[in-house]
Amino acid sequence: MSFLYPLGLLGLIGVPILIIIYIIKNKYTESVIASTYIWTLSEKFLKRRLPINKFVGIISLILQILAVIFISVAVAHPVLTLPNSANDYLFVLDGSGSMNITRDDKTRLDFAKEEIAEIIEDSANGSAYSLIFAGETPNVIFDKITDKDYALLLLGKIAPAYTSAGFTDTLGAAQKYFNDNSSILTYFVTDKEVEPSENVQIINVSGGEENYAVTDVAYSFANSDNFGKLTVTGSLVSYESDAELEIKLFLNGNAEPAYEQKADVKKLQSAPFAFVCEETNFESLKVVITNKDALAMDNEAVVYNVEYENSYKVLLVSDTPFFMTALLQSVGNASVKTVSTETYSKTAEEAVKGRDLCIFDTYTPEVLPDKAAIWFINPQQSVAKSGFTVQNEIEKTVGVKADYTNSTKTIYKTLLRDVLKEDVYIKKYQKCRLDRKDFLTLVSCDDNPLIFTGTNEYRNREVVFAFKLNDTNLAPVMDFITLSRNLLDYMFPTVIDESSYYSGETLQVNVTANCDSIRLESPSGKISYLDTSSAVSEVKLTEVGTYTVTLMSGETARVFRVYSALPEEERIPAVKSEAFSLVGEAGTEKRDGVYDDLMILFILLALIFAADWMVYCYEQYQLR
Repeated sequence: MSFLYPLGLLGLIGVPILIIIYIIKNKYTESVIASTYIWTLSEKFLKRRLPINKFVGIISLILQILAVIFISVAVAHPVLTLPNSANDYLFVLDGSGSMNITRDDKTRLDFAKEEIAEIIEDSANGSAYSLIFAGETPNVIFDKITDKDYALLLLGKIAPAYTSAGFTDTLGAAQKYFNDNSSILTYFVTDKEVEPSENVQIINVSGGEENYAVTDVAYSFANSDNFGKLTVTGSLVSYESDAELEIKLFLNGNAEPAYEQKADVKKLQSAPFAFVCEETNFESLKVVITNKDALAMDNEAVVYNVEYENSYKVLLVSDTPFFMTALLQSVGNASVKTVSTETYSKTAEEAVKGRDLCIFDTYTPEVLPDKAAIWFINPQQSVAKSGFTVQNEIEKTVGVKADYTNSTKTIYKTLLRDVLKEDVYIKKYQKCRLDRKDFLTLVSCDDNPLIFTGTNEYRNREVVFAFKLNDTNLAPVMDFITLSRNLLDYMFPTVIDESSYYSGETLQVNVTANCDSIRLESPSGKISYLDTSSAVSEVKLTEVGTYTVTLMSGETARVFRVYSALPEEERIPAVKSEAFSLVGEAGTEKRDGVYDDLMILFILLALIFAADWMVYCYEQYQLR
């Protein structure tokens, strides 16, 4: 026998203290009474002749000593060792997305945890428990702990996952436990249909629940019958039985459905659907199955318009905006606001607010906007912090051929991608001096830069066409459109390439120039920040729902959204899985169990206190 808290035995000091008190206490109290009372009382005692009265005091002392001993031992918490009566347990808990399927208001994960808890509670004290949770990755929740209550506490805190959990790595971890101790009892708790496995007991918590799902939702704006109209397509699946499903289409976050329809769906057969809408554009769409089932998270699919998500706001300051307006409509993914030079000079601060790109055509602002990218078309004078200086205007009597750069650097190849480098002739342009080393000259004339790009002192990207578009033959040729598209892509690269993912997949975010931070908010509201030190930042999506990506550049924020859906293989109520088997011959060794139930001690204490009270009551009765 051993004690969990040996210091509790210090309470035995109370035994000698009780004895001392018993010895020194005054057993008699002096009082004046009538002699006839003493005579009568003595006759009563003489008649009864009860010798037990001599031992009443000592019996009470003995009972009090026993109470002190039992209390001290109870505080010390004695533990009895029971040889070869306990086991080592290893639980492998499936945490894949399908474990979120509900039955009787509880998820399969809840049922799985109840199965494990029952085994732990019924096991012998002294057993050791380990648990591997197969969620996003195999995770050891607790390892060889012997405290039942602590194991149950950790078990209760396990939260569900929403990814597809392959069991290869989990099996490897379980095999290591088995290799270290071949006598360990291994339980695999899952909702998958797993073949009977060697050295593993399979506990299946699936229950044939009904589940419907909407999959493969996509959109287009053109088809043979409805050119230009928004067409939303997808498929419906019923996994457990035939069903008539009602689906609704919501556009742009509206609470009321824009369209709805019904479809007959055969068990495990994909049923296609299509919504042909009157709208020719959209910001977001959501398809929802209104029928209730056991897994709500696959009853809807959300799609965001990637072009809308990657769009940017442009302010065009020009008195002759025809060329630039036509260009932006043909190559840009922009919403354009056009103002005259006179209007801008009066409302500059208000006009640039919230704009991603400001284009100044044959006009130079007094103050350079500090929160937006800049294009200069034929700048008239220098402006502070722009990174270049306008020196003077050069005019030729006849058109002079401009020269494209011959640099083989990657950045030049990117900016001049697909440019045919057709002959460009120019008669008049502004001679500029480049004050910053990061400017790249793409087209020049007599070694003077005509088209160049870089960053200004606000770290915003800048493009300069040092001539009026009317003074060259560049605008009408295809190279102007191609070059402009490359420059716009360079200034506003596509931040997200698509908006639809499955939980467990990796989201790639293209880091734009001058990006100060990238904030990611998960569907549950968890906030994290992505790495901005490289061109592409990656993050694994682990929840179902809409993620919000916010790129900050100074005080300018660009917001993007992507939807993460439950993996299709996790939507099936009873999924077949690979066998989960441990290689090796199982041992029969057990570990020593323990018995630490204090109930017997408490019963003995109750009996001692009852006996002591009876002795005390008897003594008082005799003294009447």
